[in-house]
Amino acid sequence: MPPSVPSLPRRVARILRTSLFAQVACALVLGIVVGRLWPDFAADLQPLGDGFTRLIKTIISPLVFCVVVVGIAKAGDLKAFGRIGLKALIWFEIASTLALLIGLLAANVVQPGSGMNVDPSTLDTSAVDAKTGGGELPSTTEFIIDAIPTSFIGAFAENELLQVLILACLVGAALLHLGHTKVPQVLPAIEQAQEIIFAVVGFIMRLAPIAVFGAMAVLIGQYGLGVIETYAKLIVLCYAAAAFFITLLAVALRMVTGLSLWKFLRYIREEMLLALGTASTESVMPRVMQKLRKAGARDDAVGLVLPTGYSFNLDGASLYLSIGTLFIAQAVGVDLSLSQQITVILVLMLTSKGMAGIPGSAFLALSATASSLGAIPAGAVALLLGVDRIMDSMRVVTNLLGNCVAVFAVSRWEGALDMERARKVLGGEVEPTAKGGETDESTPADEAPRTDAPAPAAVLTRPAKEPAPEAS
Repeated sequence: MPPSVPSLPRRVARILRTSLFAQVACALVLGIVVGRLWPDFAADLQPLGDGFTRLIKTIISPLVFCVVVVGIAKAGDLKAFGRIGLKALIWFEIASTLALLIGLLAANVVQPGSGMNVDPSTLDTSAVDAKTGGGELPSTTEFIIDAIPTSFIGAFAENELLQVLILACLVGAALLHLGHTKVPQVLPAIEQAQEIIFAVVGFIMRLAPIAVFGAMAVLIGQYGLGVIETYAKLIVLCYAAAAFFITLLAVALRMVTGLSLWKFLRYIREEMLLALGTASTESVMPRVMQKLRKAGARDDAVGLVLPTGYSFNLDGASLYLSIGTLFIAQAVGVDLSLSQQITVILVLMLTSKGMAGIPGSAFLALSATASSLGAIPAGAVALLLGVDRIMDSMRVVTNLLGNCVAVFAVSRWEGALDMERARKVLGGEVEPTAKGGETDESTPADEAPRTDAPAPAAVLTRPAKEPAPEAS
């Protein structure tokens, strides 16, 4: 007798129960509907998204610390770790500068602000002050000094990723210097703490649909859909420039590693949708680190490149800042010369590096750029207040993909990428089981790998570097 086929409602219910992607997608649509129909009620849902983001932030610093320390200790080569950091910075500078140039070129060709003829004196600049909280971007010297921790506990308490990275490098180097014989219990303890953190990530991710629902409802309820009509030309230009840049990322990834960015995008589709819904790349950082490790990138490369990219490789923000600067100039009738546009690039190359974690950082960077030119009224940045939140999706996607591509490229460059495993994982083939016999969430239940399957040859060829335990 042939097996009975489940009815459509049961299949839909099963997908919603088991697929985080489906849950987040439904929450996204529901949030848009609620925000459109009941904007006043939607405004009260802000704590849903903020609470989720806070929970994620509490575990980012300890997770980065554990991954980096374990990565250095197991790699057994501090010089290799230094090379990874240097190569990452080179990649970041090339990528972010390319993003700035693409944005500048696109704004010159399309001229999204031409014909607006805005009088800067009529703009309400107090809203910009409220957005930035009266803060300012750090200078280059301040940025470097701020990256040096003043307290071991303080770096974690304030969630300063660069400070945590420095501490992790020092601890990892100390473990290598002392050797496992003098401190035999430290590394296993850190590995166990890492497993606990990944388990906590799994618990928190169950709240992701609620967070996306609240964040999207607030967005639509607060800004509505009318702003899209007002700034249609600018919005379309920014998203088109981002799509072009992502295409270049795909080409670069294929040339450097032979991997497909589109397959990788499918692999992290749940995290990408969550980042879009919450307008935050931090909300998915722990899961993305976990998936990059499972896709063959070595722990030390993932632990160093991805967190550092959150401060040094904001490709989406670079696109937006260069386009936004020219949009403001065109809107107030200022024609920037070639030398002034070169100044824009140079200023943004510096200001974009200190943006991470600062409220209203985009407006601070735009204001600093306008002030350095002396031709654009600083108050004119208020023109972008209405559209800034709409641009978050573009910035989030571009920033996240840019940093993930950097992890793969630098890992391949340094020989820290298991290519066989990467192709299998991104191709959707059967993976080895994770610790405890559980399968990765990206592997369908009916394709779960056998527990007696042999490990990949690429893993067996490196017995001295036991792969870090993976959490499902």
